[in-house]
Amino acid sequence: MKKREANELQGRILLERSGQVAWIRIHNPAKRNAVSLSMWRELGAAVASIDDDIRCVIVRGEGEEAFVAGADISEFGANRRESAAVAAYDEAADEAMLRLANLPQPTVAMISGYCIGGGMALALCCDIRLASASAQFAIPAARLGLGYGVAHVRRLMDAVGAANAMDMIASAARYDAGQALAMGLVNRVLPCDDFAAQVSDYTARIAGNAPLTISAVKYAIRSLRPGGAVDDLVHSAELATACFASDDYAEGVRAFGEKRQPIFTGK
Repeated sequence: MKKREANELQGRILLERSGQVAWIRIHNPAKRNAVSLSMWRELGAAVASIDDDIRCVIVRGEGEEAFVAGADISEFGANRRESAAVAAYDEAADEAMLRLANLPQPTVAMISGYCIGGGMALALCCDIRLASASAQFAIPAARLGLGYGVAHVRRLMDAVGAANAMDMIASAARYDAGQALAMGLVNRVLPCDDFAAQVSDYTARIAGNAPLTISAVKYAIRSLRPGGAVDDLVHSAELATACFASDDYAEGVRAFGEKRQPIFTGK
């Protein structure tokens, strides 16, 4: 990539596709992929544009130094001081993360290096978090005097429990990949030297499985969390039942009998 082109991509969200897998790249390596207000807005638009035929979505930072090292603090004076500016910033960030969390497809956070503050909030919106052995995690809100919203606290609690959530926020301590795995913050810790290849293999496996089954289970998990509505549970049951009437179910049974890999169409 030419220097001019690289500079033009600084502070951008890049959406790429490889087969049935979409890659969302947080591209701001000069600032360890810190996310600006414009990037939150770009992220929301990128998530909204993901096609229905995508089977899996990966979120990653550019390079190996950082997933996302938080919000772009250089903007705080302009965008996170006056109440109206704070509201506009929070609306853009919350909308982007809610769209990501509500995608019907499974989402995977590919975490290398620093995953701090807003990076943690973003990673927690993903269904599955895969970390390289280099990953480091922290929520420094208490060192900055920032408010930490209910939705972010709930996602953190869902992952690590109330006691660990309080510990992380109150202490503002930094945790390595092993500690994150032990508390349930990440699903797996993978070696740095073949991290990208292992993530690609893992997501290819997801993309090759029955998408109706996976989306139904994702909806069920969301419905069963505290605050889920009765109507959500009813619809969740309907989605599970619909899998048995699908072409994919018939294909899965045929493939099992014929001892071959199934080819699922999402229908």
